[in-house]
Amino acid sequence: MVCRYTENKTIGDDMKKGIRFRAYPSKSQKELINRTLGCCRLVYNKGLAMRNDAYKNGQKIGYSQTSSMLTELKKTDEYSFLKEVDSIALQQSLRDLDRAFVNMFQKRANHPQFKSKRDNWQSYRTLNQNDNIRIVGKSVKLPKIGLVKIKQSMDIGHINNATIEKTPTGKYFIVLNVDFEPEVSLNKSGVIGIDVGIKEFYTDSNGNIVSNPKHLEKSLKHLAREQRKLSRKQKGSHNKEKQRS
Repeated sequence: MVCRYTENKTIGDDMKKGIRFRAYPSKSQKELINRTLGCCRLVYNKGLAMRNDAYKNGQKIGYSQTSSMLTELKKTDEYSFLKEVDSIALQQSLRDLDRAFVNMFQKRANHPQFKSKRDNWQSYRTLNQNDNIRIVGKSVKLPKIGLVKIKQSMDIGHINNATIEKTPTGKYFIVLNVDFEPEVSLNKSGVIGIDVGIKEFYTDSNGNIVSNPKHLEKSLKHLAREQRKLSRKQKGSHNKEKQRS
């Protein structure tokens, strides 16, 4: 499979879609992707341990505290290697952790678990900031990774974020979350649905729009104009009777 849609979501008037491409990173790119996956896993687990300890002591902490923890980790010699990978991806791992706790509190999920490098499916997500994720020819440009070759068979809209995945068999995929406008599918069955409205007279299922002719509004304006003419005519005159008729 070259690519496939992974999700469709409506946010306000915007439609967002996830498109999954098979990726073919070079040897050095695989090493950096694997290192990023490991760093994201480390940061997630550090944040989880921090939050677990806080709750045991009757404290409640959130994303901002774990983000500060990450900043301090980068300053140490022991964890200075965290500065070598995509910083946005590290922050996103902490946001994922925060979302996991929200889901737990709202009883939609169990308590978050520590991640392991033995997990079958590994991934990390990074955001598009200042066009740092974009399609270039037959490749996707990713932060810190550079141009990664993909199999692309469709044009895409604005990229919001990218998720880099590694499968248990060692294959790599990139899921791009993009904006898109749904295309109108023409009805060829001979049956057309019509939606009558106020702003538009009607809209059919083929996307045709007929504007409202506003006959009543025009008639009311004409009536008001004729009534003004009548009021200016002399009372009892022939012209007044003619205007009234």
